[in-house]
Amino acid sequence: MRRAQGPAKPDLLVVHTCCVTHTASAKSRQCIRKALKQNPDGVVLVSGCLPAAQIGELSTLTENVHVVRNRSDLPAALTHWAQSRAATPVPSVIPARDAGRGAAGPISKSAQSCPNINIKAQNSFKIKHKKELSHNSAALRLEMPPLTSFKEQTRAFLKVQDGCDRCCSYCIVPQTRPVVHSKPVEIVLHEAQALVESGHREIVVTGVFLGAYGQQSAKQENWPSHRNDSLADLLDKMAHIRNLARIRLSSLEPADVTDRLLDTLSEHRNIMPHLHLSLQSGSDAVLRRMCRRYTADQFIKKVESIRARLDRPAITTDIIVGFPCESEADFEHTVALAKSVGFAKMHVFTFSLRRGTPAANMQGGASHPQADFVDNEVIKRRSQVLRDLDVELGFQYRRQFLGETAEILIENDTRWLCGKSERYFKVYLPLGDGSRQKKTQHRGLKNNDIVTVRMAENYRDGLLGAPL
Repeated sequence: MRRAQGPAKPDLLVVHTCCVTHTASAKSRQCIRKALKQNPDGVVLVSGCLPAAQIGELSTLTENVHVVRNRSDLPAALTHWAQSRAATPVPSVIPARDAGRGAAGPISKSAQSCPNINIKAQNSFKIKHKKELSHNSAALRLEMPPLTSFKEQTRAFLKVQDGCDRCCSYCIVPQTRPVVHSKPVEIVLHEAQALVESGHREIVVTGVFLGAYGQQSAKQENWPSHRNDSLADLLDKMAHIRNLARIRLSSLEPADVTDRLLDTLSEHRNIMPHLHLSLQSGSDAVLRRMCRRYTADQFIKKVESIRARLDRPAITTDIIVGFPCESEADFEHTVALAKSVGFAKMHVFTFSLRRGTPAANMQGGASHPQADFVDNEVIKRRSQVLRDLDVELGFQYRRQFLGETAEILIENDTRWLCGKSERYFKVYLPLGDGSRQKKTQHRGLKNNDIVTVRMAENYRDGLLGAPL
């Protein structure tokens, strides 16, 4: 098996889907239709969260679309397909991790034959005699080799944790990935080193519930001593990887930011002063209906503790607009909290009703007799208020750095040179009006370079700067 190059049409396309929101699900289905249209004679293999959710959004499939409902079956499904397509005695095998060395190598003869894989009549790959999943199940240890490069991207993403059992009322993830598990520290360090050796200067550490790294549950009450320092310990080790210039974290919950984590961020200059804390709402009433495990006041106090330890950190967040029963007063609480915190960036999402989640059934009923869905026009207006506020707060946050220097990771070398600063906002380096003098000023700078710049003025969603 090899990657199709140039105009060649692939024999197999893998669409790895997401269904966290209705929009993500719709885009996944659109990708499947596009793949079929562009390659009518090829096979489309659908994996990821959408098949696992089984909420009726993959009901119409053609004969050359095959679904992998359990993501741990994906390596075997790919192997089965590759071997069934082999036309000569010389097989084209899918690389798999060598258990002894953690490197890429050919799969075993037993894996090549895939005796436990069937293509069912309903176009679903299924493993026979599969043991029930558990926290220590070998089925969770995928046989696919780790990614060692994110082609055409400056930053790399390293997933260290998967699964969530917190069950926020709007979220479908606990149905698609209910088993909470983490990569061992040694494997994470090995994969991070490989990403650095392939040229990546920045690694984003990700997880479905990153703060539960090293635990078997995302529920804090289930943790020994009700706290978790495993993520901080992992970051401390990663920070010592040679030539790893930047480490950034994906989304965290307020309770995930422990004193030990702040110690680690303070001690290592290559861990960026940027924390993404998911707020979702500034109303305690809405937070309770969302089954979030903090109050608005607790969120604000956590931000204060972060700022007491780090130098002007970027605090970014997610906010859901239009959750069932969100009143005008609830929304005003969200606006007030956002202004109080002074977010560097807000990602504003419209509430997405996902079938099978508690929030989908909040309209009426005994538990929420007054519950109702918010009118679409009201949601649009509230969303625009927050997006306008996002522009204003971002402008205010960046203004404090004018005249100072920052290091940016170059991400674009066309008309504008630009890149992300340590605190995640963009810094643009204009190439000028075409004069040789100004273009000479940026000669030699290219993607993936880290350059020190002086920041001069607010511009669009970032700052204008000039290399020193």
